[in-house]
Amino acid sequence: MSRDQELKDRWEQVVEKLSNQFADGDTLDLDAIIYLIGIQELGQLDRTFKKDQKMDLMHIAICKLLVPYGYYELDFVDPDGWPHYKTLEQLPHLKAGEQSVLMKEAIVNYFLEAEFIN
Repeated sequence: MSRDQELKDRWEQVVEKLSNQFADGDTLDLDAIIYLIGIQELGQLDRTFKKDQKMDLMHIAICKLLVPYGYYELDFVDPDGWPHYKTLEQLPHLKAGEQSVLMKEAIVNYFLEAEFIN
């Protein structure tokens, strides 16, 4: 199986499992999955968030997802439990499709490591 097909199959597995668990079977998009990862990483699962906090959650997720690629590392966790990352390397300029592939790959790797998918 090609690497692209393997990524596609694993991505579909992530989307299906998360959609069934969190969206009553409605298909979650990339942004929704990134948001869920942000909530998971914050660890404050039973609260509601304001709009700016939702954006911060997505930032947390993106940083966490790109740590293995060498773009970020965890710097500290503030007194409210919010992780803060520092940039190690600037992200390359990618076209929208390339950004999407990078994020999907990072998400698949995140859930493989968590043994949510195989």
